Amino acid sequence: MRDTTSESGRPVSSFNQVPVVHVNEYTYGYKRGWDNIFTEIAGRLDDGDTGKRVIVVDCYQGVILEELLGIFTARLKPDLTVTVSDYFRPPNEILKITWPDVTDDRIFGYLTRMTFKDLISHDKRAACISSIDSMAQGTVLVLGYGAALVAPNPSLIIYADMPRWEIQLRMRANRVDNLGISNREELFELQYKRGFFVDWRVCDRHKKKLRGRWDYVLDTTDMNHPAMVTAEAFDKAMAKAITTPYSVVPLFDQGVWGGQWMKRKLGLDPAPANYAWCFNCIVEENSLMFDFGEGLFETPSVNLVFFHPVELLGEAVYGRFGDEFPIRFDYLDTMEGGNLSLQVHPVTEYIQEKFGMHYTQDESYYIMDAGEDASVYLGLKEGITPAEMTDDLCKAQHEGSRFDDVKYVNRWPAKKHDHFLIPGGTVHCSGKNCLVLEISSTTYIFTFKLWDWGRLDLDGRPRPINIGHGKNVIQWERTTDYVRKNLINRVRRVAEGDGWTEEATGLHVREFIETRRHRFTKRVIHNTNGGVNVLNLVEGREIIVESPEGGFDPFIVHYAETFIIPASVGEYTIRPHGESEGSECVTIKAYVRT
Repeated sequence: MRDTTSESGRPVSSFNQVPVVHVNEYTYGYKRGWDNIFTEIAGRLDDGDTGKRVIVVDCYQGVILEELLGIFTARLKPDLTVTVSDYFRPPNEILKITWPDVTDDRIFGYLTRMTFKDLISHDKRAACISSIDSMAQGTVLVLGYGAALVAPNPSLIIYADMPRWEIQLRMRANRVDNLGISNREELFELQYKRGFFVDWRVCDRHKKKLRGRWDYVLDTTDMNHPAMVTAEAFDKAMAKAITTPYSVVPLFDQGVWGGQWMKRKLGLDPAPANYAWCFNCIVEENSLMFDFGEGLFETPSVNLVFFHPVELLGEAVYGRFGDEFPIRFDYLDTMEGGNLSLQVHPVTEYIQEKFGMHYTQDESYYIMDAGEDASVYLGLKEGITPAEMTDDLCKAQHEGSRFDDVKYVNRWPAKKHDHFLIPGGTVHCSGKNCLVLEISSTTYIFTFKLWDWGRLDLDGRPRPINIGHGKNVIQWERTTDYVRKNLINRVRRVAEGDGWTEEATGLHVREFIETRRHRFTKRVIHNTNGGVNVLNLVEGREIIVESPEGGFDPFIVHYAETFIIPASVGEYTIRPHGESEGSECVTIKAYVRT
């Protein structure tokens, strides 16, 4: 890949930082800007009853309620306004009833089974409904989380959605509260934990039921340039997305161990000191961007899983995982950076018992690029004593001594295109000077850090260490010989043809993800075989994905981009394209074993 620099100082890169799904044919249902949005709302209301008008603006957590309320009250001039404080339980009650799920742990909680009905006061809700019913005419505005539950017979429902990454940015900037409490000044990690274990579960359950009732979906990720689409246009855009390859919007974040590779290779803003992560396929976190021809519309990419699970995931995957996207791709950049924390992920039995998750974060490291001294820490040395290692980890944590990683943990040299398999319970981390494509199951935050090399985090605080959990899940038998035989470059050729070869590169027998690497100079035929595929171009400038039957428009992929092939696509082909024609390209593909 070229390393040239533009006049702005950013490297020139073909990497697409804002991929879109083109839905120009549905422009009729799209409005951009507050003036156009409220003109559309007024026109919709004029077509209905001219007496009482009840306008519901239901919101996902992370929507900035006070700003949205200010805009809607100024524009609609309602005769009655109902907001969250009018129907939610008092904050002290919400803190009490959610505590068993939130817990007092710094990082971990338990996935809630609550819904908005648990957070809404029965008496306050009844009073709100009575006030609305008592009005014979005029405009009523009901705005807030779960607002549709307070207005049984609305004239109009507008749903203000919000992607998880934008919520996290707003939490870091102290701009939003969690559901029903005033805590925007709280530490980000505590807000995020409450969001992950409680708020987002509650909002998702409500959103899935509300779909089919809402009239419009509102995008306020940029409050100065909002967008709104009709329910019909939204549904048609979503339906198109599951018929074509697509990419979610990648997210980049800094970290204490972060490196310089992504900044240089992917054309990122050079101002940050480093980039540690690129979340390029974590569907609950990422956005899906639609291009309606007259502007963009951003929606949580997980909506596609909620609303079209069978077409996206496939019948077997949906039957096994429900409406969750089980495959995760992300980058870990330690080029000119540092080691990740020494860590371990829980085994399936432990994550089910302790956290209410039904599968764990089994993973692998695919080495996209590596320096001469690159390495991966993986598995334990032969003959070590678990009690002694645990004791030394605790001393390092509590007494500030250095943990002797050389004594206990294997360090393996890493080179480009190596593949390290990391089933749950295996002690591991990437060393410095690696660009890792992490391929894993999607369980997000369940990483038990054992040792962090004595560092402070970017906020100047110690990073959370979880030896108590970690010691309970470490698979102590995964030592040097086991790792060498079972977890490093378990590559075997499974098929070949004119100008291509296919290799199985993993994963471990305990893991449900299968990975296949294709090396090709000519067209390769793929098939989803009824299950979702996730791929990344790990070598080569550019490829093109095509439908043999013309089922979707040709889809261009550039180096290092991750893309999703919905199960419903069936057969598709990939070949080198543009400057890559005639040269070898390499993709890595992940899918769920059936």
